[in-house]
Amino acid sequence: MSWLLTRIVAALLALAAGAAVGWALGAVVQLPHGGAAVGGAVGIVLAALLDTLRGHRLMRWLRGTQEGEAPRDTGFWGEIGYRVERSLRARERSASEERVRITQFLSAIEASPNGVLLLDADERITWCNSVAADHFGLDPVRDREQRVTNLVRAPAFVAYLEQDRFDEPVLFPAPSGRGTLSVLVRGYGDGMRLVLTQDITERERADAMRRDFVANVSHEIRTPLTVLAGFVETMTEVPLTEVERKRVLALMRTQTDRMQALVADLLTLAQLEGSPRPPADRWLPLAPLLAQVQADAQALSGGKHELLLAHDVTVELAGNAAELHSALANLVNNAVRYTPAGGRIELQWRMRADGTGEIDVIDSGIGIAREHLPRLTERFYRVDGSRSRDTGGTGLGLAIVKHVIQRHGGELDVQSDPGKGSRFRLVLPPSRVRGLRREASARAA
Repeated sequence: MSWLLTRIVAALLALAAGAAVGWALGAVVQLPHGGAAVGGAVGIVLAALLDTLRGHRLMRWLRGTQEGEAPRDTGFWGEIGYRVERSLRARERSASEERVRITQFLSAIEASPNGVLLLDADERITWCNSVAADHFGLDPVRDREQRVTNLVRAPAFVAYLEQDRFDEPVLFPAPSGRGTLSVLVRGYGDGMRLVLTQDITERERADAMRRDFVANVSHEIRTPLTVLAGFVETMTEVPLTEVERKRVLALMRTQTDRMQALVADLLTLAQLEGSPRPPADRWLPLAPLLAQVQADAQALSGGKHELLLAHDVTVELAGNAAELHSALANLVNNAVRYTPAGGRIELQWRMRADGTGEIDVIDSGIGIAREHLPRLTERFYRVDGSRSRDTGGTGLGLAIVKHVIQRHGGELDVQSDPGKGSRFRLVLPPSRVRGLRREASARAA
C-alpha cells in the first residue's frame, strides 16, 4: 500500500502548495479567499498533468515490445510499471524454460531408433521425427498438416487406422520399397494419435535365416538317418552274405561319420556364437599351428597332392589356438577335397608393411564361379550339393572360418576362377600379430 499512501500525500502536498501560492497572490490583489481557491485548483491541475504524463509513458512502453525497462517513476504509475515488468519477465522465463523442455523432449524423440509420428484428430501430421519420415517417405516440414493417408497409401496401414483398434501392430512393406515396417498406434488427448514405427527388416531376415537353418539341419540329419534305417531294416529282414554285410556296415559307418561331423560343426558354431571374443594378450607361435594343419592335410590327401608349407614363420598370433586351427583346417581340408589328384595345395604366410598378417590357402582345384562367392560363408550353402556330400562336407566349414576370423578382428577374402583353383585368405589385424619372442622360440625348439 506504499504507492497509495505516496499518491495521497503527493496530492495533499500539491493542493497545499497551490493553496499557499494562491493565498499569496490573493493577498497582493486583495482576494485572499479567492486566491487560495484558484491556487488549489492550479495545484490540482499540475498534479493531474504530472500524473497523466507518467501514465502516458507507461502506456507507451506497454504498447511497444517491452524489451527495455518500464518507466522508473515514483508513486502509482511507477509501482504499476514495476509489477507489470516483473510479471512479463517471469512469464518470459517460464515460456523460455518450457520451450527448452519441449526442444529437449523432441530432440530425445529425434534420437530414438524408432519412428514417431503425431497425428491430430483429423489424422493430419503435426510432427514426425526423421526416422518416421524415412520409413514413410515423408518430408518433416513440407508434409506437416497433411492427412497421413493421403501420403502413406499402403492398404494395410490405411485399414489399420480406419478400424480404430490398435491392440497389435500392423506389418507391411515400407513405402520406400526397402524392407518391412511394424507400425503401432496409440490414442492420446482429444482424438489425437501417436504412431510408432520400427524397421524389422533385419529381424525378419534373422527369423528367416533361423527357419532355414532348422530346415537345413533337419534335412541334413534326416538323409543319413533314412539311409541308416534302411540298412538296419535290410540287415534285420534279409539274409546277407559276409561280403554284403561288410559292404552295408561300411556304408552305415559312412553315414554315421557324416552325422557326427555335422553335429561337431553345429556344436562348434554354437560355441563360437555364445563365447566371448578371444583374448588379445594370449600369444601363440604360428609355425607349429601351420605344421599341425599340414599334417592333417597330408593324412587326408594320402599322398595324392603336392603340399607346400610356408617356411621360416617367426611370428606369434594373439587369440585362441583351437579356433584358429579349426579355421585353417577347414580351409585346407576343402582344398584337398576339391583339388583333383596330382594338384597342388599351398599354405602361405605374409606380413604387410603396416603389420597386418595374411594366411593364404591356395589350391589348383576345380575353382568356384564368381556368382557363388558372396554366399560361400552362408550355412549349408553349397555350390554343388551332390559333389559336397560326396566329398564329406557338412556345408558349415566356411561359416565356421568366417566366425573365427571375425572374432579375431580380421576378415576372410576369397578369390577363385572355375578350372583355375582358389585362394582363401585370412587377414589378421596388426594388433594380433607380432614377431616371435626368444622365449617362445626356445619353447618351440
